[in-house]
Amino acid sequence: MHILAYVSLQRALPVIVRQGAKRRACPWSSRWYSVVPTPRDSEEKEMLHRILRVDHAGEYGASRIYAGQMAVLGRSSTGPLIQEMWDQEKKHLEKFNEILAESRVRPTALLPLWNVAGFLLGASTALLGKEGAMACTVAVEESISEHYNSQIRTLMEQDPERYTELLKVIKEFRDDELEHHDTGLEHDAESVPGYWLLKNAIQIGCKAAICVSQRV
Repeated sequence: MHILAYVSLQRALPVIVRQGAKRRACPWSSRWYSVVPTPRDSEEKEMLHRILRVDHAGEYGASRIYAGQMAVLGRSSTGPLIQEMWDQEKKHLEKFNEILAESRVRPTALLPLWNVAGFLLGASTALLGKEGAMACTVAVEESISEHYNSQIRTLMEQDPERYTELLKVIKEFRDDELEHHDTGLEHDAESVPGYWLLKNAIQIGCKAAICVSQRV
């Protein structure tokens, strides 16, 4: 009996190993993997829901801004560059859609507003030309990356091991936003007339949107 049991186990091991490899090979699959830990209490639940809700809103708004820019500059020489950044934002948004569904977090009720406001911001700054669009990109991506950095500090102070996977996602997306920010500077964002005034106005709006989206 012991020999038969040993033989059965040896036959089963390759299957178990293959299944384990499949799980590791697809780390972001909602079937095998959870980015956000199950909240231990109401306080942690509230914190995580705020983080996820505002990050989803930020990526949604950024995607709509690039949509507005593409509507104006899509056929210009700057179109492919804007499209490339937009494609990254779409991936960010898709990931946060998955996380919200998995963690049962409702998105902000203000998505219809960010839909319109984001598109109008992107289109109106693009009407100033490539430099205006890039100035908008710098302002928005700087605000988003700063907010991501704030979240990273909060999670690191709380329990970095517990939030390892969420931190990986936020850090990766933060790095993408910083890349977009630098791209905007490299493509003459600061040469648009009234750059600093435009940048500060956009960032005030971003901060207000972040504050409201966490709660509503």
